[in-house]
Amino acid sequence: MSQARAAAPAIGDSRATLVRRGLWLNYITIGYNTMEAVVSIVAGVLAGSVALFGFGIDSAIEVTAAGAARWRLHADIRPDHRERVERISVRIIGWSFLALAVYVVADSASTLWHHEKPDASMAGLAILVASVIVMPLLARAKHRVALEMGSRTLAADAMQTSLCAYLSIIGLAGVALNSVFGWWWADPIAALVMVPIIAREGLEGVRGEDHCADCVQ
Repeated sequence: MSQARAAAPAIGDSRATLVRRGLWLNYITIGYNTMEAVVSIVAGVLAGSVALFGFGIDSAIEVTAAGAARWRLHADIRPDHRERVERISVRIIGWSFLALAVYVVADSASTLWHHEKPDASMAGLAILVASVIVMPLLARAKHRVALEMGSRTLAADAMQTSLCAYLSIIGLAGVALNSVFGWWWADPIAALVMVPIIAREGLEGVRGEDHCADCVQ
């Protein structure tokens, strides 16, 4: 009996540590993505770059997903409230994915139709390079916390961060190919390849399906 009582606080402390770690990663995500969105949108408008502007919109959606994840983490102290918040926040992130998919399709189609070629943007290139480095690190750290907590919301948020990393790689590749070879169409084509993945994650979230087989509520 005494051993069981001694073990209970340790389990609680361990979960509390995970919540604090998740919140810490969440605040970093919100701060970085806010800066990422502002820089990308401004650089995209100034350079006439659809890719940079679209990447900025993705960053804004990522802030929404991170906000839903933060709500989920704050609700962790109340198990009865936790499940309801889990369901709602997963759907919020799911709709964010779908909004991103619609935007990428519309944006890419417009770019291809109008043969739009963006000007060079050093600020845009810098934020894309930074995101290629930062976002995968954040995604891996958030995914570990999601697995240990058994949270679909945090797993979905980690996936959103991973997609942000993929889109930053695509954006960087598209800008580079356009700059070096004049392949203006490389960026919208690559973005369109990502749409099925983005849409699938969005549909799973909206339907309340599990985003990660290893995450158990």
